[in-house]
Amino acid sequence: MQLLKWLPKTPKQKLYYGLSLLVIGVGIVGIVLYNKPQPKVVTEEITAVQTAVIGSSLPKQEYTYSGAVRGRYESQLAFQVSGKVIKRNVELGSTVHAGDVLMQIDSKDLQQLVNSNSAQVYSVEANLKLAETNLARFQKLYDHGVVSRAVLDQYQTAYDVALGQTRQASAQLSAGENQLNYSSLYADHSGVISSINVEAGQVVGAGQPVLTIVQDGEREVEISVPENRIEELRKLPQVNVSFWALPNVTTGGAIREIAPMADPLTRTYKVRISLVNPSPEIKLGMTASVTLAGSEVQIAATIPLSAIYQNGDIPCVWVVTDDTVALRPVKTGNFGNGTIQIVGGLQQGERIVTAGVHKLREGQKVKLGGDSL
Repeated sequence: MQLLKWLPKTPKQKLYYGLSLLVIGVGIVGIVLYNKPQPKVVTEEITAVQTAVIGSSLPKQEYTYSGAVRGRYESQLAFQVSGKVIKRNVELGSTVHAGDVLMQIDSKDLQQLVNSNSAQVYSVEANLKLAETNLARFQKLYDHGVVSRAVLDQYQTAYDVALGQTRQASAQLSAGENQLNYSSLYADHSGVISSINVEAGQVVGAGQPVLTIVQDGEREVEISVPENRIEELRKLPQVNVSFWALPNVTTGGAIREIAPMADPLTRTYKVRISLVNPSPEIKLGMTASVTLAGSEVQIAATIPLSAIYQNGDIPCVWVVTDDTVALRPVKTGNFGNGTIQIVGGLQQGERIVTAGVHKLREGQKVKLGGDSL
């Protein structure tokens, strides 16, 4: 208030001092604004990465198993008695008919056993005849009251013993004759000889397999399948079977039998596949290839192992879209020399980061480089 009283009261002086005060105020405000800290301009860092493009022509991965043509029914034949093989009447691949003699063993000892049993039968039959005659004679004496009942019972017992001995000897003779008959190995069905395990002069034991006969009729293919494919096989209605020796022959097959346990050495399961309308050209033992018809055909790409980013237990890769990376889970296959196979999660033509994957973050901008896979 004192300052206002002191200032001159003329209009020109009032205007002059008012403008001066305004200029001073604007200057003070300008100094304050000039000294105020300015915000920093944030520039995003763009990382250069090595990338690769998933090729537009990827190989298809089909599950094909090798096997061999087998017979539906295969019988391993063996002698029922022990002995030395003296004759073999068949060769590998021989066609035989039911009742044919396939092999023979030395039957001398068996023949002597039959001769001994036959003599024993003759002896006990003579005793039986004598016991029968004595029993008839003493039966008449007993009927006339000449001998007692006790005497008659003794002769009745002697006859019963002789009868039992005769039956025993006859059974032994019959068993010996069977043993003699077992010295020849007969074909129980018509078929083809697929394997022979012994030769003439070799001593074999009872029950030891000596040859295998494949019966006439159905033909099958036997393959070995790892345990991780068994469930898929159970669901397939049909498979395709081709043959190495018959490039123009392809036939359908149906899963008939899957082994309940894995082989202890190979850890694979034996699978039998019945052939549907097989060609007459298909022979036993031919090499066959079984392709799983109707199964999913997986698209596989091989990428560097350095492209995998492990997110916990889930393998992932960085996919580049519009110079921005995004993490995507993938399904891996077989490992190679510094590579890994991707069988799911990637599409043809997509670009992935192949190096420096652990320095990236979701949504980060990158500078591209690299070639196609």
